[in-house]
Amino acid sequence: MSKVRNVLFIMCDQLRADHLGRAGHPTLQTPNLDRLAAQGVRFENAFVQSGVCGPSRMSYYTGRYVLSHGATWNRVPLSVHEWTIGDYLKPAGLAAVLAGKTHMVPDTEAMERLDLNGGSALAALLRQGGFRPIDRYDGHSPPGRQSGYADYLRAKGYASKDPWSDYVIAAEGADGEILSGWQMRNARLPARVREEDSETAYMTDQAIRFIESQGKAPWFLHLSYVKPHWPYMAPAPYHAMYGPNQALPVNRSPAELEEQHPVLAAYRRQEECVNFSRDETIAAVRPTYMGLISQLDAHLGRILAVLERSGRLADTLIVFTSDHGDFLGDHWLGEKEIFYDEAIRVPLIIVDPDTAADGTRGQVDGRLVEAIDVLPTCLEALKLPIPAHRLEGRSLLPLLRGHPPTSWRDFVISELDYSFREARLILNRGPRECRAFMLRTKRWKYVLWHGFRPQLFDLLDDPFELSDRGDDPGLARVQAELHEQLFAWMRVRENRTTASDTYVEARTARHKDHGIYYGVW
Repeated sequence: MSKVRNVLFIMCDQLRADHLGRAGHPTLQTPNLDRLAAQGVRFENAFVQSGVCGPSRMSYYTGRYVLSHGATWNRVPLSVHEWTIGDYLKPAGLAAVLAGKTHMVPDTEAMERLDLNGGSALAALLRQGGFRPIDRYDGHSPPGRQSGYADYLRAKGYASKDPWSDYVIAAEGADGEILSGWQMRNARLPARVREEDSETAYMTDQAIRFIESQGKAPWFLHLSYVKPHWPYMAPAPYHAMYGPNQALPVNRSPAELEEQHPVLAAYRRQEECVNFSRDETIAAVRPTYMGLISQLDAHLGRILAVLERSGRLADTLIVFTSDHGDFLGDHWLGEKEIFYDEAIRVPLIIVDPDTAADGTRGQVDGRLVEAIDVLPTCLEALKLPIPAHRLEGRSLLPLLRGHPPTSWRDFVISELDYSFREARLILNRGPRECRAFMLRTKRWKYVLWHGFRPQLFDLLDDPFELSDRGDDPGLARVQAELHEQLFAWMRVRENRTTASDTYVEARTARHKDHGIYYGVW
């Protein structure tokens, strides 16, 4: 019998898969994450359904591909018809509690049409994507009314109408002048906020307070940090924990700038990519990015200590992951979005407390897994149904407990809608002409761009993805096979979400039971 009574679903924002000590980073210190990996399974080939915060998170929360849930970019509302984590937990009497970020935007148009814009409990849940927030803070801008962070900062003596801008993402210059963390040239300076009052520390405090308040009652907590996402500004001592010489080598080649794919060429003209092509930007940002990760790791240690002290470590499934990665100058790019592994491969560590998982502890699993696998994994661990007519991911619990299925997926999918980006204007494309799909196997990565030639990477000969073979006539057959695989995947999406297979089977060829005798001679 499963020992899992609680779930701690931890998500970082913009954390690359290769930035963990256990993942082989030579200098980055992440002892608590390394401990988690030793107690559970680290999936080294975990991929998100989009390299953008919003659509990626909606795939985590719905267990569905972007093509299915439709929230293709940040602030694109998630359809009110989509089921999320909270909907699946409700029959068991559990709530999906949130501390931190979701990037979820409610479908207010549909809610108005359904007269759900009042003060009902259902309307409140729908506005939060099915979560019950104890403190919702999406980060990257001053905290809103759903978070107590701004008031907390003022109570701690940070006197300002906007303490986030003036202290959390600000530093002081040599003459005492206030410098903004939005400017990456300031990334090596310490933030004006004390470490114990930083975003990461504050949200950890909220999570610990919730866990302690639950006693022995079961719970589901989504702890969603806003770091190490920009603004790249860390409090002391983490701002100076690493130097440029301790960062990973930049993965780029001058050949990537020759005969560029049109969309990549347009992206590289955007301001963040222009600046991240400069060595001084990389030298300023990467060490601070690493410091923010070590800070996260330290606060995860606080949570693990609380779980251990309270006995909850013995009955809590822990999932640690990220919504996407960060280029940090790799491939002459900043930000994320494009389908290189730096952006779409993420850390995924799962610790299953059940004794059935003892045989896999400390293992590294190389199978291709996706963000949409997290929700069915949590449901199976809690012994809740996994509706196959809606959920498109696969539970990883059999892999954790040493009973892998005889067959597993051969590829992963990721998607992009870049219609909101400057690249669309550079390319003179319409808002409905900016979709792209990636199909990645262990050997090949195929990218289908609407209106442009595809990209193709041979990951066996070119593991760092420096040579785009999309226009190589010698690989036309490979490209055609991958193209057919992609369209075969598109043909079997779960769009009949209102009727389960059981419902269909119970009503197949039953028309005569209802007095309907069409076609009778």
